[in-house]
Amino acid sequence: MKLIVGLGNPGKQYEKTRHNIGFMIIDQIIKNIGVDNSKEKFKGLLSEINYNEEKLLLLKPQTYMNLSGESIVEIIKFYKLNTKKDLIIIYDDMSMEFGKIRIREKGSAGGHNGIKSIISFLGDEFTRIKVGIGSARNENKIIEHVIGRFSKEEEKELENIIENVSEMALLLAKGEKKDKVLQKSNKK
Repeated sequence: MKLIVGLGNPGKQYEKTRHNIGFMIIDQIIKNIGVDNSKEKFKGLLSEINYNEEKLLLLKPQTYMNLSGESIVEIIKFYKLNTKKDLIIIYDDMSMEFGKIRIREKGSAGGHNGIKSIISFLGDEFTRIKVGIGSARNENKIIEHVIGRFSKEEEKELENIIENVSEMALLLAKGEKKDKVLQKSNKK
């Protein structure tokens, strides 16, 4: 059993914002698989899908970004998952240029409050897919940048980025090594 979590904030005002790229990618995975059975469980929207001959859990925490760990720890405990092997977190990273993708298997929060919350509950050993959203042009406008909508130029590339990351997450869930996943991703 694997758990893929997309980080974001609930509510209409946050839809399609940079900070919600994790939610958008979970939505794309659900669309690609063709099964949407999302239910409110574990302080989140949870889909349970049979994929690759095992159960795949897809989660969008509804706790707001800064409390994401509260939702995730409940599922980890309930299903007795191993965070190092069974957990994949997808989230935005403003320290990377727009569209860049990195996979890490452990590390710090890098200033991301959702990841800080998760680390506080689970430690830092879990797979993460970081999706670059670019940095704010003005340091005083960081919050506006993160919870702002994508620019028209970014929107032209966004669909491909979301599709690419959703495929990467499923490959990781199947057990593919991060280097091979990145290699396949870069061939596109």
